[in-house]
Amino acid sequence: MQLVVARIGRAHGIKGEVTVEVRTDEPELRLAPGAVLVTEPSSTGPLTIATGRVHSGRLLLRFEGVTDRTAAEALRNTLLIAEVDPEEVPEDPEEFYDHQLIDLDVVTRDGTAVGRITEVSHLPYQDLLIVERPDGSEVMIPFVGEIVPEIDLEEQRAVVEPPPGLLDENQAEIASGREDS
Repeated sequence: MQLVVARIGRAHGIKGEVTVEVRTDEPELRLAPGAVLVTEPSSTGPLTIATGRVHSGRLLLRFEGVTDRTAAEALRNTLLIAEVDPEEVPEDPEEFYDHQLIDLDVVTRDGTAVGRITEVSHLPYQDLLIVERPDGSEVMIPFVGEIVPEIDLEEQRAVVEPPPGLLDENQAEIASGREDS
């Protein structure tokens, strides 16, 4: 199974390093020197990681055969894809790979069906579960412990405790710091 583990950003310096947007919880495993990664678009790869380091909070990678800024800049926006055994699971029991979450049924604590997870969207500050509802509409559910307290892979379901208004905007609570006059 293939998993997107990073997206190449801009070139850094003149020796072929690039910044990367990490999309894995295990960068030390997936983005280590010697790792061979498939790419999208496929014409830019496969790429073998020569070196990696953190600079100012960003991961910088250099790939074998990429030795100057021009070659590094040509890789911008390339997705890095790792080959992963489908049976492999993250070490932390509170972490999940995207492929484990796709197609899980989503229900509320009382068992009310919400829909089925069709996608996991990775944003800079949190992940979102994209859920297709029975009527075909979609709802985005923040993938945080307070809202998604349980993932049960054996039962193939995700239990949610949505705040008012997340699933039904008619139930939204309006908060205001101003007093009516």
